[in-house]
Amino acid sequence: MSIAVNPEILIWARQSAGFDVENAARKLGFGDSSKSTAAEKLAAMEAGEKQPTRNQLAKFANVYKRPLITFYLAEPPKTGERGQDFRQTPDARGQRDNGMLDALLRDVKARQELVRDILLDEEDFEAPDFVGSADIGLGVGKVVEMISNALAFDHTDISLRKGDASALFGRLRAAAEDAGVFVLVLGDLGHHTLSIGADVFRGFAIADPVAPFVVINAKDARPARAFTLIHELAHVFLGQTGVSGSVSTEQPTTDNAKIERFCNDVAGEFLLPEGYFRKGGVKFGANDIEAARGCIDLIASRWSVSEPMVAYRFQRTGELTSGAYQTLRQEYHQRWLANVKKEKAKQKENNSGPSGYVIKYHNLGHALVDVVQRNIKERNLTHTNAARLLGAKAISIPGFLNFVESVRRKNVQGNGHVS
Repeated sequence: MSIAVNPEILIWARQSAGFDVENAARKLGFGDSSKSTAAEKLAAMEAGEKQPTRNQLAKFANVYKRPLITFYLAEPPKTGERGQDFRQTPDARGQRDNGMLDALLRDVKARQELVRDILLDEEDFEAPDFVGSADIGLGVGKVVEMISNALAFDHTDISLRKGDASALFGRLRAAAEDAGVFVLVLGDLGHHTLSIGADVFRGFAIADPVAPFVVINAKDARPARAFTLIHELAHVFLGQTGVSGSVSTEQPTTDNAKIERFCNDVAGEFLLPEGYFRKGGVKFGANDIEAARGCIDLIASRWSVSEPMVAYRFQRTGELTSGAYQTLRQEYHQRWLANVKKEKAKQKENNSGPSGYVIKYHNLGHALVDVVQRNIKERNLTHTNAARLLGAKAISIPGFLNFVESVRRKNVQGNGHVS
C-alpha cells in the first residue's frame, strides 16, 4: 500500500542528513534492475512519480534519522537550530558531517526536553542557579571561580589531581552532575558506522535553566575531555546553547570566535591556574620545542591534564610561539592515534574490551541513568520513554538497569559510596 507523501519531504530529509541520491539509495536498500538503477528509483520518488510504501518510509526514517511522523507533514519543517555555532569555519565540514551532527543534536535535544519535563514533575526537584549567571565582562578569573564553587572543586588544589587526565575528567564529570548538569559522551548516531569525528565537533551545550546538558565527543582523545567539559560548562554559565569545535590559535574576528576564545581561556585557567602550575617548572625559549616538551610532560603529569592542554596554555601566555605549539600539537595527536591503533589491535587479539552495558553507562553518565532508574521504579516513566532517553531498545531496559544496580552495589561495598 502506498502513502501520499510530499516528495519535497523526501528531498529535504535526504539533503539535511547529508546524503546525495546515490549514497542514500544504497543506504535505503534500493537495488538496480533491468529498467532502472537504485538511484533512479529514489529519484522517481523524490520527483513524485512513485510513492513509498509503509516499509520504505520506515527505512527512510531510520536512515535519515527522522521520526516517522515527519514524512507525513504537508511540507518540510524549518531547519532545526544548532544554537550558536562556535566552530571555526563550520561550513568547511561536508554536508554529510554537518547533517549527522544536526541529527545528533536533534536526538539529544529530544532527550533533554523529556528530562526537563520529568524533573519539573518531581516534587523535591531544585533547579541549578548558575545557568546564564555569568557574562564575559566578569573576566576569565571570576567565571573560573564561579564554576569552581558550583562544582565544589578547588581548581588550585593539586592534591585533587590524583591519577591521569581521564581520572580527572571522571571527578569533574561527577561534580558537574552533582551540581545539576547532565554530561553525556556521544560520538555517533547509534552505530560505529555513523560516527562523527572530533574535527566536526568537540562538544556542545544546552544551557537550559532546568536541565542543562553538556555533550562531549566520544571520538576525541580521552585526555582532552576535561578541557572540553569545562569549556562547555563556561557556555552553560554564559547561558549559551551551541556547538564548539577544535581549539584555534587564530585571532578571533567575530563575536562567536571571541566567546569561544573566552571559554577556552576559562578551561585553561581552571585546569592550569595561573601562579600555581609553573612552580618548579623548567624555563624554555618560545621556539625551543625540545625544552618545552620536557616541561609540558612534567606539568601534565603533576596536574593530571593532557600535554596539548599544557601546550595551549603556554601558547596563550606567549611562552610558546604559534608555530611551536602547532608542531607539538600535531606530535601529540599522532602519538594519540598510534596509541588508539595499538589498543584496538590488542583488544582484537585478546578478544577483549568493555561490555556494551559498561560503555553505555559510561557514555550516558550517572545523572541521566539516575533519572531513568528513579522514575521507572516510581512508575512515572514508561519503558518506551526510558528507551528514548537511553538511546536503547525498550526490551533491553530491564537488563541494563539491573546491570547498573549491580555496579552500584559493588561500589558501595567496595568504598562506601556510589561512584
